[in-house]
Amino acid sequence: MNEHLDDILYPPIEPYQTGDLIVGDGNRVYWEQSGNPDGKPVVFLHGGPGAGTSPWHRRFFDPAKYRIILFDQRGCGRSTPHASEPDADLRHNTTWHLVADIELLRKNLAIDRWQIFGGSWGSALALAYAEAYPQAVTEIVLRGVFTLRRHELEWFYEGGASAIFPDAWDDFIAPIPVLERARMMEAYHRRLADPDPAVHVPAGMSWSRWEATTLTLLPDAELIAAMTEPAAATAFARIENHYFLNRGWFEEGQLIAGAEAIRDIPTVIVQGRYDVCTPPMTAWDLRRALPDAEFVMVPDAAHAASEPGIARALRAATDRFADEPVREYVAAVSDESESIADEPDAAAGEQDLVEEGDVEGPQDGSEESAAALDSAEETAAEGAEDESEEGAAEDTERTEDAEHTEVEHSEGDEPDGDVSSGDEAESEASVTDEPEGEASVVDEPRAKSRKEKRKDRKARGRKGAFGDDAGESDDSESAGVQEPSEAR
Repeated sequence: MNEHLDDILYPPIEPYQTGDLIVGDGNRVYWEQSGNPDGKPVVFLHGGPGAGTSPWHRRFFDPAKYRIILFDQRGCGRSTPHASEPDADLRHNTTWHLVADIELLRKNLAIDRWQIFGGSWGSALALAYAEAYPQAVTEIVLRGVFTLRRHELEWFYEGGASAIFPDAWDDFIAPIPVLERARMMEAYHRRLADPDPAVHVPAGMSWSRWEATTLTLLPDAELIAAMTEPAAATAFARIENHYFLNRGWFEEGQLIAGAEAIRDIPTVIVQGRYDVCTPPMTAWDLRRALPDAEFVMVPDAAHAASEPGIARALRAATDRFADEPVREYVAAVSDESESIADEPDAAAGEQDLVEEGDVEGPQDGSEESAAALDSAEETAAEGAEDESEEGAAEDTERTEDAEHTEVEHSEGDEPDGDVSSGDEAESEASVTDEPEGEASVVDEPRAKSRKEKRKDRKARGRKGAFGDDAGESDDSESAGVQEPSEAR
């Protein structure tokens, strides 16, 4: 597969080191290193979420100049437990868990700063990580930009893309009864969450076939066959659906609005002109937010990194950055994130790294992972809260009813990112135990703190993660998919 890239990418290579990173919550994340151990560090963030990495992903980077790090995100690829298992529990699989995992991996590998390379969902994760830890990022390479805004998700999963692929869309909706087709993501969630393999495996294959069919400008039978392998397709579909129903645990438009934090980081954006999965509108919005970024519109490509024009542009970006000196990090005026010097020593996390062949794993990294999780979420939350405070200062004469309406709208549109800890002894992390923020600047008797607002959202219920019943507090009324009005 991908032999047509031999004249574009670097030759195949094998990793010089592999292992598992114990991240807590019962999860082990597979990682590997290849290329030059003394080269410029780069971390590859795969798509999906749930797609996993492949050996050919190493080939975007000059092995003589780069220290290439690949890892499989929670629940997919060679990471365990795998989301294809009938009783898969995704409560501890969210964007902010993945951001914390990336930071923990950086510290375990004793890397000061590294380049971030991500496409499709990987571009969203790259932006989330870079905006939370800009001081740890040297450059950013993005492909097929995707930020999980409502209109992006509804375009692809609620009928918009059927205008381009009506035949594939008919296959996608065929397993769903007519009365459920108004909310396809929710309808698929009910089947993907079913513990019976006779239900969730066909649903996973159908979900994955729809995406595989639309990824490339010309049909790619090999790609479709690989993406519809039952175990891989089930994990891919379950994780994607879980993230998309919750809109990535982002505020609407958060990644574009938060781009100010990374404006001084050298960035290349590569976008296929005929990308149906993640149309160019999102990459263009990001370009407006990052006017100094290099923007490459590939005229004869869709979404996949394996398409020749996109692969060529991605290699050109990594080649350029390989030879450029690393800029010194200078915090933006609005940047309130901690510096690396203020974070736990990188060596402190080395006990959490399990290399290939280790029989007895060392103690887990749940405490440091939890700290990174809290830091990432707080950085994102502060950015969103700053915007709300500015708006409040401009309009302090709002009535109590108007404020109530705004809060209800925010709670309905923002899927809860709270992740309660499970029964595993490895994890003590909880995203609810964050420091309290400043009160909102509203002319009311007393505005609620950020912690109180999170508790209110928690009391209103959560969106579907498999296994919600097992670990929810009494505040949660039900597990699974919420009412349609909230899920959309």
